[in-house]
Amino acid sequence: MSGPWLVVIDPQRIFADPDSDWGSPMWADAVAHINDLLPRFAGRTIITRWVPPAPDARVGSWDAYMQAWPFADRPADDPYFDLVDGLDAAGARVVDAPTFGKWDVLAPIVGEAAELVVTGVSTDCCVVSTVLPAADAGATITVVADACAGSTPENHAAALQVMGLYPPQVTLRTAAEVTA
Repeated sequence: MSGPWLVVIDPQRIFADPDSDWGSPMWADAVAHINDLLPRFAGRTIITRWVPPAPDARVGSWDAYMQAWPFADRPADDPYFDLVDGLDAAGARVVDAPTFGKWDVLAPIVGEAAELVVTGVSTDCCVVSTVLPAADAGATITVVADACAGSTPENHAAALQVMGLYPPQVTLRTAAEVTA
């Protein structure tokens, strides 16, 4: 099977819960667009999950980061890191990483010259941290702007602006444009 891979970055409760310190106010709209895209990428979908680095594996700034966000310092199997309800993820491959960027766990699956369609949360952290290293490695990426959710609408727009500076490696599209 060939063609682009759909990558859904971190569609987890910790980012979707409006009461979470990391909850995105944009998530409900983004997940609706993600669900529209999922059937078109059957057999070529990867979902990532952010999990906190284990206490004995925290190097450099990760220890300070986890101290700054103690509500997220939980075991990797805590239900707060589960995928959100309402995501039609049947058949998708799920991979975990204790880093913002997910390119290191994606590259062995998709190959460095892959074509990726990227969605997820948060646009201004894990999405941009995945897209730029993937582009630098040679991947061709379509970021589906309305299928991404930022920490705020302003931060979402800023991250899209940065990623939009990388054509032709990175292009910005809407879900309607991708499915047309």
